[in-house]
Amino acid sequence: MGFDVGVIPSNPDGWGPPDAPAIPQSLGGGASIPFAPFSRSDKLGRIADWTRNPAGPAAFAAASRDSVFDFTSADDSLVAGVEDSSFRLVDAKPPPRQPRFGPKWRFNQRPQLPQRQDEEVEARRRLAEKERARRDRHFQNHRSHHHPGFRGNQSSSSAKPSVDIQPDWTMREQIPFANFTKLSFSVADQPEDLLVCGAVEFYDRAYDRVNPKAARRLERFKSRNFFKVTTTDDPVIRRLAEEDKATVFATDAILAALMCTPRSIQSWDIVVQRVGNKLFFDKRDGSQLDLLTVNETAQEQLPENKEDINSAHSLAVEATYINQNFSQQVLHRDGEKVTFDEPNPFASEGEEAASVGYRYRRWKLDDEVSLVARCEVHAVNADPSGGRQFLTLNAVNEFDPKITGVDWKQKLETQRGAVLATELKNNANKLARWTAQALLSGADMMKLGYVSRVHPRDHYNHSILTVMGYKPKDFAAQINLNTSNMWGIVKSIVDICMKFEEGKYVFVKDPAKPQVRIYEVPSDAFENDYVEEPLPEEEQVRPLADVDATAQEMDAAAEAEANGASVSNGGQGDKSAEATAA
Repeated sequence: MGFDVGVIPSNPDGWGPPDAPAIPQSLGGGASIPFAPFSRSDKLGRIADWTRNPAGPAAFAAASRDSVFDFTSADDSLVAGVEDSSFRLVDAKPPPRQPRFGPKWRFNQRPQLPQRQDEEVEARRRLAEKERARRDRHFQNHRSHHHPGFRGNQSSSSAKPSVDIQPDWTMREQIPFANFTKLSFSVADQPEDLLVCGAVEFYDRAYDRVNPKAARRLERFKSRNFFKVTTTDDPVIRRLAEEDKATVFATDAILAALMCTPRSIQSWDIVVQRVGNKLFFDKRDGSQLDLLTVNETAQEQLPENKEDINSAHSLAVEATYINQNFSQQVLHRDGEKVTFDEPNPFASEGEEAASVGYRYRRWKLDDEVSLVARCEVHAVNADPSGGRQFLTLNAVNEFDPKITGVDWKQKLETQRGAVLATELKNNANKLARWTAQALLSGADMMKLGYVSRVHPRDHYNHSILTVMGYKPKDFAAQINLNTSNMWGIVKSIVDICMKFEEGKYVFVKDPAKPQVRIYEVPSDAFENDYVEEPLPEEEQVRPLADVDATAQEMDAAAEAEANGASVSNGGQGDKSAEATAA
């Protein structure tokens, strides 16, 4: 049987196909072509879908059953005629109602158009990028819990070092914080008290019962003097150095800054002097170590404008004054004091000094190196067993509950743990330094006061909300402060500086990166005893009164010269000209 090429119609009347083309016999020879039933409300799909790929014979059979051209039914034309009677141009069914309220109502109002395959791929790619960026932000925020200074922040680009790095300084060492966290060193023997100076007053136990409902106003003690003397300016340390009592000398504040270096965010600096076989750790006049930081390790950045009462500098000054006044207010001021071996080495005769005792303690680091530090205690407490307990007194301050996130006046009575946890998150470095100082001084108890502003916009008036007491070792364990790591950091820094030649060096915390640098500086750096060369007299700026007087003299001379010239032209004698000029 040959292949049927079909019927080719001819048009005898003209060109082109005839008006009524003949239907090939293979398709029914003029019979009506049946069609599959369908509904007028069905959505139209693709005419030809070349993307479908049947997975097997079953899928291919299912696809063939769904074919539009299905000639299995003989009554298709009748069914189509019946459906024509129910045909409607517009679907009368109401659309499903969307909820008017809810998180997605606004976005459901816009109809979603079918996306092409490439658009769907692009949308998935954008969603993946957003998810990756969200994970990166989460990772940075997680790191900022411990090192917010590296928040990508904010402060990385604008922060400046605590001391201006001069071009003639030579960098000798650069130590990342990761190296400090791995160090460990244990001091074998207990520290030895070489000398105790000053006098301290007794702690007033009534402040242990202070609560937010019965708060105490914070007083000001302008008559009492507080001394922040550096190591080499201390006459007692000079005497101990001459007697060769140790090889390394420092203060508790300087040692605490070194011990808590991995927790620090803001920049600070320490001056190191190598004299012979001895090391002296000093701070500069007006150093950053004299001020207490506020919200140093918080995620939110404080304003940089110093005129703002909530800027970092203004809050540091405010926190320092609060800490000093608090340490004197919680004492019995009845004149009873505990005196030590020598009086306060920094107070002049007749000068009222704050209640503080200086313990000069010595630690033996190894067979050749020993360290002497001046440590402070602020008060003494009577022990029930008849002895005496040394106390350190410090205060944390609340400046704006909206910024800190916890309102102390409401939470201190019911959720003290939450308040302390917030402070540990926002001021981890400051609390660690206070704990390290308490451990160095051998204090039996550290009292922590919670001081808040009377009004958030009033930074002059404050109130004491409550006072809590902690044992230094227990509190160190609570804040994860490892004493072996603290001494390991100090020992490593001492070993590094002992390898340097004699001279002056500065230890600078990088303001933007978790690292410290050691620079070699000139011997006369940071000294204020220089005298500026005076400007020449003609370049000096004179007072306004002198300028006015000089102008008047010049005007009088010009007027006299003009009068003298007129008299001379008029034929007057020299005597008259001189008289007129005079």
